[in-house]
Amino acid sequence: MSAPGAGGRTGGRSVRDAPEPGGEARTDGTIRVLVVDDQALMRAGFRALLEAEDGIEVVGEAADGAQGVALARAHVPDVALVDVQMPVMTGIEATRRIADDPALASVHVVILTNYGLDEYVFDALRAGAAGFLLKDTEPAELLRAVRVAASGDALLSPAITRRLIGEFVSRPPDRATPTGFETLTRREREVTALAARGLSNEEIADHMVISPYTAKTHISRAMTKLGARDRAQLVVFAYESGLVTPGGGAR
Repeated sequence: MSAPGAGGRTGGRSVRDAPEPGGEARTDGTIRVLVVDDQALMRAGFRALLEAEDGIEVVGEAADGAQGVALARAHVPDVALVDVQMPVMTGIEATRRIADDPALASVHVVILTNYGLDEYVFDALRAGAAGFLLKDTEPAELLRAVRVAASGDALLSPAITRRLIGEFVSRPPDRATPTGFETLTRREREVTALAARGLSNEEIADHMVISPYTAKTHISRAMTKLGARDRAQLVVFAYESGLVTPGGGAR
């Protein structure tokens, strides 16, 4: 493993694997990860853990959000692990810029935080993050989360989703029905409501007496119609729009 902080220097800040014009072409099924954290030891630890795993490659490290956005545009990774609080540009703003860039639609941002379910996490999910992980997450859980995020499937476990919902709905923003809501079928509304309550595809399938594949198809169609990047945004949408309400059923 390379020493923390190794690599090039940009503007006095450490960066690994500086971007090259035009990004990189994928040639296999390797999951490509970008690590964005202002602490060199954290970056080195994540790199060592990830690169020890077959099928995962760390394509770059950035010490602040601005560098993270630049490296995301250069390498177009499958997953970007992004710290919340960083100098120059916060992880939330970096997430927003990545999510708003059509060229980075395939990049799944996972927020890293020391603070658990706090306002930073909710802002990041609204900005377009696929989910979040605590920095003290067990190594096996981090590796699993990277693989799940890269697949575009549900990153947040049902238990974590339920905790997130409980915190999120206690301080929701102004609700507004998003474009596409009226196009959801009854089935799509139902699976969206169940996903928002923390059910996995398998649990949704059991509840609705359908196959997991059909449940996943309904979820995918609902995401497409609503413009949700991933399941985490679908959950946020369900509560912000009033499709489901705390302690209640689907609208």
